[in-house]
Amino acid sequence: MLRLFRPSVLGAIAIAAAVVSACATTPSPPPPPPLDEPGAGPVLRDWRTIITSGDRDRYDRLDAAWSLALQQARRQRGSGDLASTGELIDPDAARPSVIPPAGDYRCRTVKLGSQGGEDGLGYVVYSWFACRIEQTPNGLKFSKLTGSQRPSGLLFPENDRSMILLGSMALADEPPANSYGQRPDRDLVAVLERIGERRWRLVLPWPLNESNLDLIELVPA
Repeated sequence: MLRLFRPSVLGAIAIAAAVVSACATTPSPPPPPPLDEPGAGPVLRDWRTIITSGDRDRYDRLDAAWSLALQQARRQRGSGDLASTGELIDPDAARPSVIPPAGDYRCRTVKLGSQGGEDGLGYVVYSWFACRIEQTPNGLKFSKLTGSQRPSGLLFPENDRSMILLGSMALADEPPANSYGQRPDRDLVAVLERIGERRWRLVLPWPLNESNLDLIELVPA
């Protein structure tokens, strides 16, 4: 039996056919340019897609690192003038507008807590060294330039009060560290915070050696 279609049904069929035809002939949009192509600009991936499982565990236990390290620093003997550090050792000192300007910085490391328990130093305040923050095709990069322990890595945007650093550590006379995820024993994660007018800190939870929390203070040189 011959079936007759109403005009409204025929119209719907025609529209559907046109859509299918358009989809078949319209090319897909081109992929975004690579990071090193002119005009691409610094585009960072989400740090959560890059961080190793070991560093993610350290980051997730940041509050516990602060708590234990400060307890040990307050009750155990130490080296250096901890009282002079002020807001540097205040867990809640972070301020808005965290992004630091590129340039040369003076930096010093303060180690809090002891992996050796009650027999170790509760804190160590080191002298000042040279650091740098530079703009690269992949975003801001932090590097400690002098000293026997020289961390470096990329700074990833997180929010108005913090950036996340994923980097690695160079020791002694080794060349500058410039990779992440290649050597688990040298990888590190840190949180960058602004703690004053032209004053920043990097917070490194659960370093592999010595302390339970490392702080790197940064002020423009």
